[in-house]
Amino acid sequence: MPERQKSPLVTKKHLARQQRERLQRRYILIATIAIVVIVVGLISYGIVQQYVIQPRQPVAKVGDQVVTTSQFQTYVRFERVQWIQEYQYYQQLESLFGSDQSSLSYIQQLLSQIDYQLQPTVLGQNAVDYLVANIIIQNEAKTRGITVSEAEINDHFESSLGYFPNGTPTTTPTSIPVPTSTLNPTQIALVPPTSTPLPTPTATLIPTATITATQETPTATASPTAVITATTPTATSTPLPTATPYTTQEYATNLKDYYTTLSSFADLSESDLRWIITTQILHQKVFDTITADVSPQQDQVWARHIVVNDQTQAQTIYDELKQNPDNFVSIATEVYSGTSNTIDLGWFSKDTLDPAAQDIVWAMKIGEISQPIQTSGGWEIYQVLGHEVRTLSDTDFQTLKQTVFQNWIDDQKTAENAQIFDIWQSRVPMSPTVPPTQAP
Repeated sequence: MPERQKSPLVTKKHLARQQRERLQRRYILIATIAIVVIVVGLISYGIVQQYVIQPRQPVAKVGDQVVTTSQFQTYVRFERVQWIQEYQYYQQLESLFGSDQSSLSYIQQLLSQIDYQLQPTVLGQNAVDYLVANIIIQNEAKTRGITVSEAEINDHFESSLGYFPNGTPTTTPTSIPVPTSTLNPTQIALVPPTSTPLPTPTATLIPTATITATQETPTATASPTAVITATTPTATSTPLPTATPYTTQEYATNLKDYYTTLSSFADLSESDLRWIITTQILHQKVFDTITADVSPQQDQVWARHIVVNDQTQAQTIYDELKQNPDNFVSIATEVYSGTSNTIDLGWFSKDTLDPAAQDIVWAMKIGEISQPIQTSGGWEIYQVLGHEVRTLSDTDFQTLKQTVFQNWIDDQKTAENAQIFDIWQSRVPMSPTVPPTQAP
């Protein structure tokens, strides 16, 4: 008979080792599963945080309404596009006027200003301020029944792309004539027609905080026109080619291309752009409503001044002027020798001077000289040359309306407890960027 194989002897020691190995494999499997779950969870949380939670987090609040991170970043990207387009425009001018040093210097200053506006802190602050004001404007528009229609948004796109299906609109002149004041005998004595021309007024007036970039093309020096004395043959006119009509289909194609470009260049969708255009149209409508009662006729003062840094020097100048008030210009010219300081401030409206000098100057009579006034610019001595209600220039009138509107916005911010959270500073988009070959 064949021998029967013996079964291996299983001892308690073997059983204990097998049990330990099974437990180890189980622990390894559990640990592996746990690690995978944690990694997947972290990745999922990061995705949810970036694309769901963070875009909804507020960067500002007005009453119970918020400006979300998503809105903030969308508007910043849009603003970056506008500034980059400005930058590219002036670069083209730079290459065109590169041999003209005065034009080149002017263009480079504009490029530097745009570079400053593209800084994250500047661009982000402007954006969050605009969106806070937008909530206030939306609330006011709702109260007044002001709305923006789809037709108005479409009209904006059409005009932006140069498409005018109803004909090119004719601009209506809006210039307001500014009458020249008739000087009385006192003023003629203070500023005689033959007096030394005073420097162009600039500086002690409080500057406007918002800088608006304008596309001004430097003016090239005009060449003299040649005078032709000889009889010349009559030129035969050549018929000009008929312009190709700008069709609705071409406009639709251009608009689609524009959306595609913005999407690829700045991650802006059609709905993003229409939202921004809606805020701009609504802003203008509310602006027109709030400033409707602002009159171009404003009480103004014409004054000149002397400003120094030292109180003792200011007092000495004042004492001398009290003895010889007719020497105001000669003393000022001597004080300002070798500097760019101004003497004549021209005509200006209220709330233009430093607050410390405002009420004092406004209460002075024509020809009166003020005692030294300490302002943010130093120690100033004023002489009033005129005080009357005047018609503002177009520029001054627009500046006044902007000031009135901004004051209204500021009052509403206070009334509605507007808050801006510092979190916006870490969420300013850095794209789109100026192309490398065009970077500053």
